[in-house]
Amino acid sequence: MASPTSADPGRRIDLEPGWLAELGSEFEQPYMQQLRAFLIAEKRRGVEIYPAAANWFAAFRSTPFAAVKVVILGQDPYHGPGQAHGLCFSVPRGVAPPPSLVNILAELERDLGLPRPAHGCLDRWAKQGVLLLNSVLTVEQAHAASHQGKGWETFTDRVVEVLSARCEHLVFMLWGSYAQRKGRIVDRSRHLVLVSPHPSPLSAYRGFIGNGHFSSANRYLADNGIDPVDWGSEAY
Repeated sequence: MASPTSADPGRRIDLEPGWLAELGSEFEQPYMQQLRAFLIAEKRRGVEIYPAAANWFAAFRSTPFAAVKVVILGQDPYHGPGQAHGLCFSVPRGVAPPPSLVNILAELERDLGLPRPAHGCLDRWAKQGVLLLNSVLTVEQAHAASHQGKGWETFTDRVVEVLSARCEHLVFMLWGSYAQRKGRIVDRSRHLVLVSPHPSPLSAYRGFIGNGHFSSANRYLADNGIDPVDWGSEAY
C-alpha cells in the first residue's frame, strides 16, 4: 500500500504495526487521497513543509498503539525552521524551546519539582507511552495553520476515536479550546480527561500553570495498575 502523504507514490505507510492494524483502512478513504494529492502538489511547487516527510508519522513510530498511556493533543506543527519533528510541543535537541513548551516545562517543575531540562525534546515521554499528537500533521514554512482543513483533522479524529473505544484507563490532556473540542468524543467513563487553558503565553497564567496534570496523570495510572510516566530525570 502506497503512502498517502509521500511525494513518492511507491513509498509505504510509515506506521507502527499496531497503529497500521487500527488505522490502515483510513488510507484508502477519499479524504486521505485528497490530502495526498494536496501534499504532492505543494511539494512539486517547491513549498517547504514541516516536519520533514520522514517525520509526519513520528508520533506513531515513537509510541506504539499498545503502549499508549497518555495522550497530549496539540494543534499543528511548529512552522519555524528546524523546530517540528513530528511530536506535538516538542523540538529537537539543540533547538530553543518555544514559549508554549517553556510553560509546559515550568508547570512540570512546579507540579513535580523536576528541574527544567537543557533542551525541549520530549521523545523520552513518547517512548514511555505519551502520544504527542498534533491534530494537523504538516504545515507550510512560516504559515501557521496553513494545512488545516485539508484532511488531517479527519485522520486524527479517528485516532482519538480508536483510542477511546479500544483502550482502557488512558489519560487525555486537553490544553486549550481546540484540543477540548477534539476531545469531546473521548469516553469519560473509560478514561481520565484533564482540561486546562493552553500553555501559550497568552493563556498559561489563566490556569495552565497550576493545573497539576502531570501528577494527576500519574496518580490515575498508578491507581489503575499502570506504571506512571517518568516525566523527568537526567536522561530526558
